[in-house]
Order: sequence, then C-alpha cells, then structure tokens
Amino acid sequence: MESQHMAPQVDRAAARLGEIQRAVGQVVVGQERLVESLLVALLCRGHVLLEGVPGLAKTLTVRTLAGVVGGSFQRLQFTPDMLPSDVTGTQIFDPKTATFIPHRGPVFANLVLADEINRAPAKVQSALLESMEERQVTIGDTTHALPDPFVVLATQNPIEQEGTYPLPEAQLDRFLFKVLVGYPSAEEERRVLEFHLGAEFPKPLRTTSLEEIRGLEGVVREVYLDDRIRSYIISLVSATRRPAEVGLGDLVPLIGFGASPRASIALAIGSRALALVRGRTYVTPEDVKELAPAVLRHRLVLTYEAEAEGATVEEITERILLAVEVP
Repeated sequence: MESQHMAPQVDRAAARLGEIQRAVGQVVVGQERLVESLLVALLCRGHVLLEGVPGLAKTLTVRTLAGVVGGSFQRLQFTPDMLPSDVTGTQIFDPKTATFIPHRGPVFANLVLADEINRAPAKVQSALLESMEERQVTIGDTTHALPDPFVVLATQNPIEQEGTYPLPEAQLDRFLFKVLVGYPSAEEERRVLEFHLGAEFPKPLRTTSLEEIRGLEGVVREVYLDDRIRSYIISLVSATRRPAEVGLGDLVPLIGFGASPRASIALAIGSRALALVRGRTYVTPEDVKELAPAVLRHRLVLTYEAEAEGATVEEITERILLAVEVP
C-alpha cells in the first residue's frame, strides 16, 4: 500500500529529474553516469570528489547543472599560495563607520567547484571543513549560514603529483562520493567536436528551481529501504574493516583502515536517491552495489604491502561485493 501511495509522487519526481538530465545532456556530451551521480549527490546534499585528467568537461558539467536547476555557481582554482580567507571570506575595515564589515567569499554558492583541490596547502583545505560539514562559515566572530542547498564538487588531477598536497582522510570522509571521470567514446568525441565547430555553443536551459529540488529531497526520504537492504549495507561496510569474517582473510594485511559509519549513511541515502532518479519507490541490492565503489574508493586506506603487491581499492571493493551475501 505504501509503494502504491508513493508511486504518483515518484513518477512525477523521476520525470522532473529526467528533464534535468536531458537539459544537461544538451550541453554536456556523454558523461551520463557523472551527471546522474551529481544529481544523486544534490538530492542528498552530499559533496563529491571528481577525479579525472583535464579536459573531460568536469567544470562544464557542474556549471551546466547549476544553470539548469537555477542555482548559483562559483569556481575556485586552488593554488599553493591561497589563503583560507580566499575561500570563506574576510572582514574589511570601513573607515566611514570605523567598523569591520564581513565580505563573503566564493564558498557562498549553491554549487561550489573546488578545482584541483589538492594543489592548496592543508590550511586552505581545512577552510572547507566547517562549510562542508556544518554548512556555515565563521568570519570574525559572526557565523553565516551557507545557501540551501550547498554542495561542494572538488576535482583532482590523478596524473600530476608534483606540488600537490594529498587530502587528509578526515576531509576525504566528508565527501559522499568519489567519482572517476573517464574519456568519451569516439562517437561522443565527434559530437563534442561538432559543438565546438558550430556557430554557437549550446547554453543550458533552466528547467526547474531550487525550491523544487528541496521538495524532491522529501520524496527521497520516503523511498522504501527494506531492513534486509539496511543489513546488507552494514555487512558491506563491516567487511572493509573485518574482511576475514566474510572469508577474505588474505585482505587483512592489505587494508590499513576500513570505511567509517559515514559510508553506511552514504550508501543508504544515496541508494534511495538513485532509486528515485530511476523511477522506483524502493531500493534494490543492485542500487547499493552500483554505488559501493563511489562510496568506498576514497574511504579505504590500503597498507604499504598492498601498494607493493599492486592491489587497488577497486579490486578490493569488487572482491568484498562478491563475498558479502546479497539479500
């Protein structure tokens, strides 16, 4: 009865979300999985770490999504000489009133693109911590609320490591997903070329509003998550900490630290949002399995032994997914 009651709501929500994806697709060629992941994160109010070589339309995708949903967008280019105030803002002295006036930084936007976040030192990276976790920023002695919704999309270049500052585990754990952005197919690249050779580059068409997005968040919470699926999520995350309990004793020396409880929360809320995007009133085990790599790849800390053996987080995650019994 509950699913029947939710069906009309879910159908309407899925139709609107489909319109958003199609509108983004009018500007961004390919990258359907990336767009879907960003949409799921927006519904969950979660932050996303994007990793891929330059030129794969990461910035274009985020900017286009912001335009389609009617949200504000800011891009931060992280560099080694940045200061925390370049992110959050600072106080400016007004000689007329002899007072300090808060000047808000670029973090005050609905979608914030932190480009090449690992190029900034730790003090600048940590400036994002309060905003990502508490959704507020303190300038001087005053705390300012960030816009609603507020999502940080941070990019990393996996090729260049010289002059970079790896993100600490505490900050990595605050990202809902880590999404790997790959190369387009030959046909998709041909369409990209046609776009750029055309007389006018396509512009995003606004199809919804932030108010409607906030309304869809309530529908996400109503998507049915069976208790057996909840147990499955807990078993998956637990297996990253104690792999021997699922018959993967050989992984014990390879995993230094397993995933935190934030991984369980990310899998639960993320699978609900994914089910809604795909027009279902309930979560399936396949939803959880599909999201698991994006949720776990930045939360597992491998040992030096794993590095010496050439083991990767992707391989370990795949083995855990195969070992844990599916309900």
